[in-house]
Parts: sequence; C-alpha cells; structure tokens
Amino acid sequence: MKLTFEKNELVKAVTTVQKAVSVRTTMEILECILIDAQGSTIFLAGNDLDLGIQTVVTGEIAERGAVAIDAKIFSDLVRKLPDSKIILETNDQNHCTITCDKKKYGIPGFPAEEFSYLPEIERDESVVLNQSALKNLINQTIFSLSVNDVNVMMTGELFEIKEGVLKVVALDSHRISMRNINVDEKDLNIKVIIPGKSLKEIAGILEDDTEKDVNIYFSQKHVLFEFDGTKVVSRLLEGNYFNVNQMISNDHATKIFADRKALIDAIDIQMVFIKESDKRPVIMDITDDVMNIHVKTSKGEGKEEVFIKKTGEDIKIGFNPKFILDALKVIEDDEVTIYFVNSKSPCFIKDDEETYLYLILPVNFTED
Repeated sequence: MKLTFEKNELVKAVTTVQKAVSVRTTMEILECILIDAQGSTIFLAGNDLDLGIQTVVTGEIAERGAVAIDAKIFSDLVRKLPDSKIILETNDQNHCTITCDKKKYGIPGFPAEEFSYLPEIERDESVVLNQSALKNLINQTIFSLSVNDVNVMMTGELFEIKEGVLKVVALDSHRISMRNINVDEKDLNIKVIIPGKSLKEIAGILEDDTEKDVNIYFSQKHVLFEFDGTKVVSRLLEGNYFNVNQMISNDHATKIFADRKALIDAIDIQMVFIKESDKRPVIMDITDDVMNIHVKTSKGEGKEEVFIKKTGEDIKIGFNPKFILDALKVIEDDEVTIYFVNSKSPCFIKDDEETYLYLILPVNFTED
C-alpha cells in the first residue's frame, strides 16, 4: 500500500477515529486504527467494540491496501511532522514507513483482517436532524449523567421518538435533564438508551452548523450516526429506562421568574467559599420580589440579592450550586421560570412549551 496525504487532512481524520480507540485493553488490535484503501476511497476507523467510528480522508492512492496501526504512536507522530505531504507505505509484513520531506519513520503494523470492522446497521428506522440541533441536545443534557456505573441506566441517555417529538433524557440520583425537539418523522416510534460515552464523543465531532444534517439509524442493538463522510456506531444499553413521567409533577406552591444571567452570577460567586469536600449548599431565601442567595463556610460567607417576580408562598431552600448552574448555563432564554413545591421537594426549571425541563433535588441545611 502507498498513500499520500496532506498533513491537516490526516490529522483531522486520525483525531476523529481515535475517539473510539481503546486505551486500556490487553488486545493490541483494539489500540489500533485501521487505514483502508482497498477501493477508490481511503477511510480510517477505530473500534473498541462498544463504539466504532469510521471517516473518509482525502488522499492519493498509488497502491491499494489496508493495515492496522497503533493509534497513539501514529497520532503523536503525524501531529509532529512538518506541514507537508505525508506518504504512508506498507510492505508484505505490514511494516509501515511514514515519510514527510526528508524525515522517515517506521512503525510495525497489524493485518487488517484482525481489526473489527464496524457492524452493518439496518436502515429501516431513521430520523434526520441538523448537526447543530443534535449537538445542542447532547450538550444540554449530558452533564446530568452519573459518573459511575452503579446503575448502568444512569450512564446512558434516553432517546425517545413519539408522535413527531424526539425526547432526550439524562439523569442521576440528584437531577433530571430533559429536552424535546420536533422531528419530521411523525410515524416513527423509537425508545433506546445510548451510552453517555458515545454521545460525548459524537458531540465532539459534530459541527455547530444548522445547514448540515446527520442521519440517525436505529436497530435492536446499535445506533448509527452518519454525517460528513463519517459513521459512528454505538452499542445500545439494554434494559428498561426509568419512568420519568412519575418523577415530574405539575404541582407547585411557589413560582418565580428571574433573569437568567443575574441568577448565574449570584450563584457562581458563592462558589468561591465552597470546597467540593464541604458539600455545602447555597441557600435561596425567596420572598415577594427578592431572592436572597447566601452561603457560609469555614472559608467565608457571601450573600447576593436577585430581583424576581413571584407568585405563591415564600420559601427557603438549599441546593448544590453546581447542579443549578449546570442547568442555567445551557438554557438560552433570557428569563427563566422556576417552580417549587416545598423545601424538601425538587424544583423544576422549565419553559411554557416544555422544550426543556430540569429537575433538581434540594439539599438539607442548618442555619449557622
């Protein structure tokens, strides 16, 4: 095999597929990327058996072939080469020679047959979104996923399509994030759980472009995202997702309207006094037209006032400030509406149309 690439094109492709390469494994082949030019197109692929990514790369094919090569070594090398054409050659023993200007390097390769190619996915059930919309759906929910796998369902996001609406849900034991978006596929009925790891990598590849589409195909065990010459295949999590509707109530005793940025600033500055190990909440003391936000720790104390509009009862309630900020920072509205039941029940941040909903459990506190 003999291929020639522009450095920037090769680096971009390697960066994309490397997201699906195993970093902790006893199988050397899972630490490799595949370079395949057996046809008229060159593509690169990485596959850790849970997540697989394949992308097309521009280049010249002098001799066809395919080889698997250590992803980290190859990536580190091509990034450090001069901004010039890179030539990759292999011999019958899969040894790779990389030449750039007058520099020449050798890397042992593996037979392409040992590499696990991406599985073929049925294309019967699919939905089309623009890249920007999908990227936002992921980024506006994924922070609510659990960081451990005690309950595997909390490490994945629910993607549910019903009656022309795609609902995306992420949750852990402290909060729920939900986003809804209309889709053209009115008759599609889908309910799958996609691992958060896969969605995080997909969001990192997608562009903030409302003109470019991504096609999403669903099968029994996999989901395929296809866009810009790139395919991303992820295994689905198996099991029943939580009944989120039972966790969400329309009842409330207090409803407030607040300027989102003012609320972010007032909460964010309190974090100066909170160490992660303290687990101290910020306390919201809500009266008719003012929310007093305050915290007191061994590091100091702070207090801010945010002017609000309120209906219902006064309330004093404590929250993990990070959980509140995570939600507020991904909402795009200038004003937010927050609903409270009592000091022991979760609050809800949502718009009238419920295109977004964030549920956050309160934290017990004692007055110092």
